[in-house]
Amino acid sequence: MKIAIGNDHAGPEYKKAIVDMLKAKGYEVTNYGTDSSDSVDYPDFAHPVATDVAEGKVDFGIIICGSGNGIAMSANKHSKVRAALCWMKEIAALARQHNDANIISIPARYTSIPQALEMVETFLNTEFEGGRHQNRVNKIAYC
Repeated sequence: MKIAIGNDHAGPEYKKAIVDMLKAKGYEVTNYGTDSSDSVDYPDFAHPVATDVAEGKVDFGIIICGSGNGIAMSANKHSKVRAALCWMKEIAALARQHNDANIISIPARYTSIPQALEMVETFLNTEFEGGRHQNRVNKIAYC
């Protein structure tokens, strides 16, 4: 499985832990994130991840910023992207099951690294349920 990951200055430690976990499981990871805590602009890291997801270059994306909101808003500007802000594994599961989310957005300032690892693992291992949810997912892409 191929994963793209991007983060701003709030998430270098989270990204490192996530990338280490993914590589240990045999995933191929493309890293667009910063490795520094120096202030940067989260859209600069959201857009390459979202582009890879939208173009089918990767199976899923992971994005990280302080609240998880700004980076998710940026990613969701891309057609075919459904970035879900998650703060617990149950939300990550529902994002996949009901919304067919293809990017998980993690709020580094409001979750721990162990929580983030658990959410990523849940997100990647949960299937979209389809059925009644497919019609709703089809309506997400308004234009």
